[in-house]
Amino acid sequence: MKIVAGNHYSGSLTREQFLFYEIRTVSSLILQGESCDEIYHVISTENLFQFPTEKMIKSITNTCFKRIDAMNAPELVYHLANASLDVAKQINLYAIMCENRIVYDFMTEVIGEKYRSQELDFSAKDVNVFFMELSEKVSTVNGWSESTRKKLKQVLVRFLAECGYLETVRSQNLLPVYLYPELDEAIRKKGDADALAAFNCFI
Repeated sequence: MKIVAGNHYSGSLTREQFLFYEIRTVSSLILQGESCDEIYHVISTENLFQFPTEKMIKSITNTCFKRIDAMNAPELVYHLANASLDVAKQINLYAIMCENRIVYDFMTEVIGEKYRSQELDFSAKDVNVFFMELSEKVSTVNGWSESTRKKLKQVLVRFLAECGYLETVRSQNLLPVYLYPELDEAIRKKGDADALAAFNCFI
């Protein structure tokens, strides 16, 4: 069965970002058996996210739920909460890929192809070409403002730096990355073979 991950092209990443601490917190509360409403309550009353408004807390918590649901892999929720930072960050990137098609396409078609070809140079041109091609095939993306596109490009590059693909957001070369066994096993179990390329895995 072919998995169609990242079921929509959304510009919401401009405000949602990587949210690693937040999704790790939500995953821990899920493992404790808390319901969605209970998780909202705990995060809000204990001010776990350090956000200034109730609306922001609810929005970000909802984003974490959506990413966790999109993965459709309960074992990865456990690893999000309990694994080392590097493993959990890689799983978080996959969760974002599963929830937002822009990230899935970018990671598999641009980054995955660079690892496949071993042409590891990286620049703003790669991101610009990706968005140009995306605009031609997805009407939603074509309608976004230049400001939204610019912010999304910045977010994607920050994701790469956050997960060890780039040394910094200004780096010009991709670093070797390793697909951790916890995520590797879950991806294969789901049948999401296309996602493997995003993590430099072609076996």
